[in-house]
Amino acid sequence: MPRWYVYILECLDGSLYTGIATDVERRYAAHVAGKGARYTRSHPPSRLLARFEYPDRAGASKAEYAIKQLTPARKRALCASACAKSDSNHTIDDGSPAEFTS
Repeated sequence: MPRWYVYILECLDGSLYTGIATDVERRYAAHVAGKGARYTRSHPPSRLLARFEYPDRAGASKAEYAIKQLTPARKRALCASACAKSDSNHTIDDGSPAEFTS
C-alpha cells in the first residue's frame, strides 16, 4: 500500500498551496508544468516548503483539511517548527528532516 503525503508549496506570489499525493516529486513537477491543481496554474509554485508522511489516504486527507484551516502565518510556523524536528520520513525545503503529527 502506498504512503500518502500532505505537502505545502510556496507560490511565486508568496501564497501557499496545500495538497496530498503519493509521489510528491511527480505532483510538484505537474504543478510546475501547469498540469496540477487549478490554483497552481494561476499561481505557479516556487518551492516545496514541507511534506508530511501518512500511512493512508484518510489520514493524509484529515491532515490536509486541518492544515487548510490554518492562516498562512500558522502554516509557515508549522513548516518552521517541523524543520526543527528530526525524522527522516518528512522533509522541509531542500531535504532537511522534519516531522508533523496531526
